[in-house]
Amino acid sequence: MKIDFHFHLEEGTYSLAWLKRTGLALEQTSRNSSSQTDHESRAWIEHITRSLSRRMKEGCYSEDWITRYLEQGRKKGITKFGVVDHLYRFHEFKSYYEEFMLLDDSPLGKMQREWLDLVCTYSIEDYLSGMRNVSRFYEELSIGIEADYFPGSQEKLRALLKPYQLDYVIGSVHFHEGWKFDHPDSQSHFEHYDLSLLYKQYFDTVIEAIHSGLFQFMAHLDHIKVYGYVPPDEELEGHYNDVAAALCIADVATEINTGLAYRYPTKQICPSFSFLSILKDYEVPITLSSDAHFPDELGTMLDDALQLAKEIGYEEIVYFKNKQRLVIPLSSPTNNSLVSLAQ
Repeated sequence: MKIDFHFHLEEGTYSLAWLKRTGLALEQTSRNSSSQTDHESRAWIEHITRSLSRRMKEGCYSEDWITRYLEQGRKKGITKFGVVDHLYRFHEFKSYYEEFMLLDDSPLGKMQREWLDLVCTYSIEDYLSGMRNVSRFYEELSIGIEADYFPGSQEKLRALLKPYQLDYVIGSVHFHEGWKFDHPDSQSHFEHYDLSLLYKQYFDTVIEAIHSGLFQFMAHLDHIKVYGYVPPDEELEGHYNDVAAALCIADVATEINTGLAYRYPTKQICPSFSFLSILKDYEVPITLSSDAHFPDELGTMLDDALQLAKEIGYEEIVYFKNKQRLVIPLSSPTNNSLVSLAQ
C-alpha cells in the first residue's frame, strides 16, 4: 500500500515561470485525452488559457485543484493522502515569520522581505474550508500543516496553532539564523559558513523541534543538504544518531521525502540512505511523501521510496488522522537495490 502524506497546493512567487508551470500541470492532469498535434493547436491553447483563468479565479483551494492531486494519486496506487501548506502562506502567521526571519536592509533581508510579502497571500481559513469541503468526498484525505520551527519559538508557535483543528502538523527547519537556506537566490550564503558548525546548529534546531511536542512528524530531516554543501561523512553520522535518538525518545515520526531528488540540484531523497538506516536502528516510524507542489508531481518517485524503506528493513509505514498515528503494513522486500537513490 502506498501513501503520500506531504504535498502542497501552491507556493509562489507568482512569476511567468510559475504561470507556465501551472499551465503544464493543468495540461498533464486534464481529463480530456488528445494527441500531441492537438496540444499544439490554437484550440488547445485556448482551452489551457480558459483553464488557467478558472484556476486563478478559483484559487488553489478549490475542489477542482485538489481533486486533480487525488485523481493523479489514485492512478499511481496511492490510498492515503496528506495535504499541507506552509504556515508562511497565511496572514495569521506572518508576524511569526517577521519575528524570526532576517528581514533587515541587507541584500538578503530585502530579498527575503519581498519573498515573504509575495507568498503570504491567503488566510488559513481559506485553506481549511477548502480542504474540509473536499474531504467530505475523499475520506482517505488528511488535512495538515507544515510549520517552520525556529530556535526558541516553541511556545509562540504552540499558541498560534492552538485554534486550528488539524489531522497532523509537520515540523520542518528551512531557516538558519533567519536565512532561508533553500531559497535559490540565497544559496551562495553557504560559502559564508563553516559547514561543520552550520550542520551542528541545524541539527540542534531539528532536535529542539522534535522535543517541542508540537509535531506528529518531522519533514526532510537533512534538508540542509539541498544545494550539496555537506561536511565530512564521519561528522554526519554523529548528528544522525543524535536526531534518531531524539525521535525515538519523543516518539515522533519522520518521512522518506523524494522532493529533493526531483526538484533540487542535490538529486537525493531525504533522509540519506545512511541516515535512514540509523533511523531504522532506533525504530523511528516513517511515512512517505513526494513533497509535490503541483498535481502532476504527486507520487513522484514514491515507488522508489517504498522499495528503499523495505530494503532498509521497515515493515510498516504510518499516516495520521485526528492527531493519531495509524499503521499500514508493507509487503516483503524484493532484491532490487536502491541504495544509490539516497546516497
